[in-house]
Amino acid sequence: MRGDIVPRSVTVKSRLGATLVALMSLLLLFLPGPRSSANAQTVHLLPYEGAITPVASEYIVQGIEAAEDAAVEAVIVRLDTPGGLDSSMREIIKATMASDVPVIFFVAPGGSRAASAGVYMTMAAHVAAMAPGTNIGSASPVAMMGAAMDSTMSKKVTNDAVAYLESIAQKRGRNAEWAKRFVVDAENIPAERAVEERVVDLVADDVPGLLDAIDGWTVDVDGESWTLATANATVDERPMSLRLAFLKRLVDPNVAYLLLLLGIYGLFFELSNPGALAPGILGGISILLALYALNSLPTNFAGIGLMVLGVIMLILEVKITSYGALSIGGLASLVLGSLMLFESPASWARVSMKVLIPALLGFSAFFLVCAWLVVRSQRRPVSTGMAALIGEHGRVLNAITPGEPGKVVFHGEVWDAVADEPVTSGASIEVVAIEGRIARVRHLATPEI
Repeated sequence: MRGDIVPRSVTVKSRLGATLVALMSLLLLFLPGPRSSANAQTVHLLPYEGAITPVASEYIVQGIEAAEDAAVEAVIVRLDTPGGLDSSMREIIKATMASDVPVIFFVAPGGSRAASAGVYMTMAAHVAAMAPGTNIGSASPVAMMGAAMDSTMSKKVTNDAVAYLESIAQKRGRNAEWAKRFVVDAENIPAERAVEERVVDLVADDVPGLLDAIDGWTVDVDGESWTLATANATVDERPMSLRLAFLKRLVDPNVAYLLLLLGIYGLFFELSNPGALAPGILGGISILLALYALNSLPTNFAGIGLMVLGVIMLILEVKITSYGALSIGGLASLVLGSLMLFESPASWARVSMKVLIPALLGFSAFFLVCAWLVVRSQRRPVSTGMAALIGEHGRVLNAITPGEPGKVVFHGEVWDAVADEPVTSGASIEVVAIEGRIARVRHLATPEI
């Protein structure tokens, strides 16, 4: 029986179809699916507590970069902050947005907060979480230099902050209306309500609970889908280096203020006792450290100027007799400068009164005691040289008559002496003047015992 003959055109089409199917299958193998990291069993943890300053920015940005280099599954920033500087906050947000690994902001432990700058950073995260008993909000911009903004400037700054936070919320699929309320009305809400209002993604008790809860979630990381595989992941905590921990402690208004006063003390002692070296060295180091801290804080340089003026007046009080005028002016200038140094509505950017008042009292008392000691020393009788002999008491060895010197003994020495009246031998005398090598004396009615 003769077999069926298949037309050539049909055979060619079948082969082309099979080839096309094979190519599509190969293409599907190489197309990127939901992204996952190479090191899926490790998560980096960056704990940070405190104001958002350049130190915080360096720590968190470097932590995100290290997580990218290690290709870990995710990096968690455990946050507790009252707010901070706009420039430092924006650096952290830029690093978060551009990260090649998911960045998770976790407001924890209980009792923590994400206020002001913390709101922006948390809403910019790929995953935003909070622990029970935490809160988020109060993102209204403030004038960090303490000066009140006029209505036009205030409106411009507020509108800029609203637009920035709304754009972040929209990119992450979070509630843009609440973003606006955080800025305009300084609203603040607890963790559970933040989840209900789609401000954050979830509430978790701790880091292990957070990792279990987000396991299998898919997030957008730099335009690509990333499926989180965080269940039973190893948590690699990356605390601050000693250098950053030192700088973080340094960039504190209380520490910066005390360093500034310590530097002033050191320089004062060095100028008062040239060549002492130790006070000058310690004072110089303290001043330089204080300047670093002041450069990283919202500093009012008019306050620094008043403090310097106050110290100059107190030093001049030691050199010049002003009957207290320089002391009063110096103390007033010092107090006003201290109060103005970090004049800011933000609590984290001000010197605590528990530090300010004792420091001012101690500093003022020190200079007042110095001035008192100088005045007292100036009023003391001269204790060296010829002038120190005036007022000394002694007795007559050889009688003194007017116009004829006699011999007296005082201060363990025998002197030629003259007097305006006759003085008999053995009488008690008091030295009233030294005239060259001759002592002028007067007779004491009551003899010395």
